[in-house]
Amino acid sequence: MRWTGKAPLLVILGATATGKTGLALQLAERLNGEIVGADSRQIYRGMDIGTAKPDDEQRARVAHHLVDIADPDENPGLAVIQDLANTTIADIQRRGRLPMMVGGTGQYLSAIVEGWRIPEVPPNETLRRELEDFALSHGSEALHRRLADVDSVTAARTHPNNLRRVVRSLEVWHESGRAISEQQHRYPPPWRVLQIGLQLERETLYARADRRLEAMVEAGFVNEVRQLLEAGYSRDLPSMSGLGYRQLAAHLLDGLPLPEAIDAAKTATHDFIRRQLTWFRGHHSEIGWLDVASLKTDAIENDVQRWLAEN
Repeated sequence: MRWTGKAPLLVILGATATGKTGLALQLAERLNGEIVGADSRQIYRGMDIGTAKPDDEQRARVAHHLVDIADPDENPGLAVIQDLANTTIADIQRRGRLPMMVGGTGQYLSAIVEGWRIPEVPPNETLRRELEDFALSHGSEALHRRLADVDSVTAARTHPNNLRRVVRSLEVWHESGRAISEQQHRYPPPWRVLQIGLQLERETLYARADRRLEAMVEAGFVNEVRQLLEAGYSRDLPSMSGLGYRQLAAHLLDGLPLPEAIDAAKTATHDFIRRQLTWFRGHHSEIGWLDVASLKTDAIENDVQRWLAEN
């Protein structure tokens, strides 16, 4: 298909464990689509089970992009991810196929779907380590207060436990002398967007996430973390802050009993889901929400086809 007007971008988003991947695969096969990942942990090579990364069979069915693009000790910034995504989406559209952005990482979705440009301040690894060490010794709340002192706008919309964003915001202020909130600008992207959100009653979602984590452990999640540690990747790397990784590292390195590590990972997952839902609430007017419990793929496909026909 060739687009005569603004080229389309279909977005499928939702909290972890809502079933985004399954729906995206079905729609991509029916709609000549390719999937562009919006998951900040699936970008890392060797982190497959714990990130619920699409497996070889799924990737053979549908082309996936922005998956396995970095080693665990690399830390591509949001501006890098944004540029990669924009280039990939444009290439998919040029080939007459439908780009489908799928994931639940709010920063990625904001940057790419809404067109927020991020200041291109090079990383300062020494400063990052100092800030991360400060958070470890004084607590994430204390580091968040330091951000509030220099950039109250960013601090107000950043959860103290979002260490990666707090550190990056302080880094931008330190390196450029200006708050990151003063340097962000919105440039609406050159495509029209349809956003589909998957939602589920919270306690049901927690239970699904818990069962998924247990299935990951049965599938070899502990061994995956062991292999990463044996390869020399520190548990303190940003990549290892993904759900379950740091808790299972504590099991392997500190002797934390596995049941306790799993319980800690479940608690962290519930906290993460709450933060995701908070982000989605702030963007509710732009998202068409569907209840996972009554999802009908045929009806969704028909709605998307009608939207595409409006082009």
